Amino acid sequence: MENHSKKVALITGANKGLGLEIARQLAQQGVAVVLGARQGKAEEPAAALRGQGLDARAVELDVTNDADIAALPGFLQDTFGRLDILINNAGVQLDTGFETSPDTLRQTYEANVIGPYAITQALLPLLHQAPAGRIVNQSSILGSLATISAGQGGSWATPGYTSSKAALNMLTVVLAQHLADSPIKVNAAHPGWVKTDLGGAGAPLDVREGARTAVRLALLPADGPTGGYFHNEEQLPW
Repeated sequence: MENHSKKVALITGANKGLGLEIARQLAQQGVAVVLGARQGKAEEPAAALRGQGLDARAVELDVTNDADIAALPGFLQDTFGRLDILINNAGVQLDTGFETSPDTLRQTYEANVIGPYAITQALLPLLHQAPAGRIVNQSSILGSLATISAGQGGSWATPGYTSSKAALNMLTVVLAQHLADSPIKVNAAHPGWVKTDLGGAGAPLDVREGARTAVRLALLPADGPTGGYFHNEEQLPW
């Protein structure tokens, strides 16, 4: 185990897009970052970050794989002896219209809700040992009941994706209340409409801008918020 005095962050779904950019920005601020992604997918981007002089490693992590999740605490303990930041960034949008099959709904919830919950539960003991643990759940404005009720979701308001992000928001609130007497802060982030595989080339924000909310919440000071839902510094309606 290395003697790690710097903060350590695990970012799920970090082999590309927002996850990789979040890892880059955190590493640029002196955080040792661990890029979680499915088998073999995180090694090359982690090496690219190291080539930029940044402290980055890869770990095999399919957020729907129980064995991968079970191995995380031991890997982080053996490698760093700590974990300060968890960013549940990995997610999927599998439904493209209102007619979503039960199987598609199950797959969506496995990746967007159950995976983040299981990973958080597995890593809470390490986060409790951190001086100032931070958990960031990468949500979406499409998980806002107020936004969808106002008819602002458009064609993006599909049953699986939107309801899964609303469920992730609720997990954020419940966990923040559970940890209210600890130094750990838990918040949900909306990155904005970003040029990623999910957002498409027509999105107005690049990944650098889209990563900022999660990075800010990952580095909150002791007097920062917990149990909130944010885009940049704006609090969003549940």
